[in-house]
Amino acid sequence: MPGWFKKAWYGLASLLSLASFILIIAALAVPHWLSGKILCQTGVDLVNATDPELVKFIGDIYYGLFRGCKVRQCGLGGRQSQFTIFPHLVKELNTGLHVTILLLLFLALALALVSMGFAILNMIQVPYKAVNGPGGICLWNVLAGGVVALAISSFTAAVKFHDLTGRIANFQEKLFRFVVVEEQYEESFWICVASASAHAANLIVVAISQIPLPEIKTKIEEATVTAEDILY
Repeated sequence: MPGWFKKAWYGLASLLSLASFILIIAALAVPHWLSGKILCQTGVDLVNATDPELVKFIGDIYYGLFRGCKVRQCGLGGRQSQFTIFPHLVKELNTGLHVTILLLLFLALALALVSMGFAILNMIQVPYKAVNGPGGICLWNVLAGGVVALAISSFTAAVKFHDLTGRIANFQEKLFRFVVVEEQYEESFWICVASASAHAANLIVVAISQIPLPEIKTKIEEATVTAEDILY
């Protein structure tokens, strides 16, 4: 059985893995990976709008991996519309990259559970095989954190190099053309960053758990026998 010191740190490692699992689910469910401002370029061109008038033609957009919302501002007031990524909009995006992001996050969910299981195993008993010990915990956390980081990088690449926001904003728009004027990452994106950070923190936790504690030695008093004791 592992000592109380290692049990405490392995317990913390299992909680961090569970937290990562919950964070990824939240990131998948909440449609707030990115938000931005979209300019109705067609409306601007029609009325030859100047800088002070451009505010009337700037709408909002936010989206996640499955759905989102945009507000069109084309000079006649805002018109809000909801949209879903699947099954039609994804065809207008880089389909392979978008599906890859989802697969990576689902894989990260499984890896987070495996890393939690290894931490619980080490908390309960000392594994016979080294691969199931602290090294195994570190391995699964490196894999889980790396997969989440790869999903984050892939989403960033889709935004920066594949005009993800622009394609979504102009989906099924026949009369108007929208131009992205501002983008910023939202809570779901940063939740994924926190998930990867949790796995990185687990590596530190496991390293700390391997620090040997100083042994507390009890001093045993030696019994002294005198001549008077022998007489009795």
